[in-house]
Amino acid sequence: MLRGKRILLGITGGIAAYKAAGLARELTTRGAEVRVIMTRAATEFIGPPTLQALSGHPVLCEGGTPPAGGDGMDHIAAARWCDALLVAPATADFLAELAHGLAGNVLSTTCLALEHRPLLLAPAMNRAMWQHPATRSNVRLLADRGARLLGPASGLQACGEEGPGRMLEPAELITALEQTFAPGRLTGRRLLVSAGPTHEPIDPVRYLGNRSSGRMGYAVAAAAAEAGARVTLVSGPVALSPPPGVPRLLVETARQMHQAVLAQAPDHDIFIAAAAVADFGLDPVPTTKHKGSVLRLELARTPDVLVSVAELAEHRPYLVGFAAETEQLRERAVAKRQAKGLDMIVANQVGHDQGFGDVETRLLVLWEGGGVQLQQAPKPEQARRLLALVAEHYDTDTHTAAHH
Repeated sequence: MLRGKRILLGITGGIAAYKAAGLARELTTRGAEVRVIMTRAATEFIGPPTLQALSGHPVLCEGGTPPAGGDGMDHIAAARWCDALLVAPATADFLAELAHGLAGNVLSTTCLALEHRPLLLAPAMNRAMWQHPATRSNVRLLADRGARLLGPASGLQACGEEGPGRMLEPAELITALEQTFAPGRLTGRRLLVSAGPTHEPIDPVRYLGNRSSGRMGYAVAAAAAEAGARVTLVSGPVALSPPPGVPRLLVETARQMHQAVLAQAPDHDIFIAAAAVADFGLDPVPTTKHKGSVLRLELARTPDVLVSVAELAEHRPYLVGFAAETEQLRERAVAKRQAKGLDMIVANQVGHDQGFGDVETRLLVLWEGGGVQLQQAPKPEQARRLLALVAEHYDTDTHTAAHH
């Protein structure tokens, strides 16, 4: 997958910078053309001559001699040259700089100049730094903009502490790069995704809602497009931009979500229902703002989107539902899959310091006769893992059905 690919390897100033030497060597062994950009801090951990010898090209770094050849290889030229940019290690400082659009060094300016090419970031830092709210916010921003976060792993760290923050090993980063260039598992498939919450009005100015951020559904839509699918996104109210090239239908209420999905579902091969659709709403909704010290509401059941799609007599898509539970995760997910007639269900625990809007998530994916636990990872990475499972089981199930 990497033969002939042009990989730009960015290195920042962390102790894990020593691993970049093995990474550069392995990339070239696999046939990739590698060029290296280093921050000034990175050169204090590993010397540019080492990376030049391993990559076969001069290294671009602060204060260094511009590479020979007359092509400039400055931040614009580098961004245009590469097929993908991998920053390994990506320190907390660099993630913050990139998240806020700062251009303080040649590597950050190259990242800002990158257009229509994958940006992969391999974080490496102390566990407390990784878990700090500022870092979590920066990672969330970067993921929302399309950067792919690879890791970090958990384990013993250079500081002597143990926890999340270790950079992935070169072999793991190579695998991620190969996946980036692999032919899409869902090429030619039509995939419908619902995402976000619904808002159920209780008068012209107030509504009932939930804490869904839409991040998981949007990550699924992005991963599906990345895998070659033709994606349609039906979204409740969120503060997110749609993935590039993915048409989006905006809705507000559960009834609107139901109507939009039912209109689209028969034209799609797969429906992944990641939206957190309200179970109850007012019908009818008062036309005037409520006044008074007491508010009593009589709520009615909203239409069940999943059941309605599962009951389609013709052109029923392969159906993947989500279940957010506070307890008895597996038991309730199994019951929901069976009750709603789903092909697959994705369950996640909420509450207990886990919830909607988190940067990372742990998922339990279940299907008839099996399942798998997807360990904690950033939502964009979890979306890719989930789509790989969906593609595998969709191919298997449709092949089996075709022979009965």
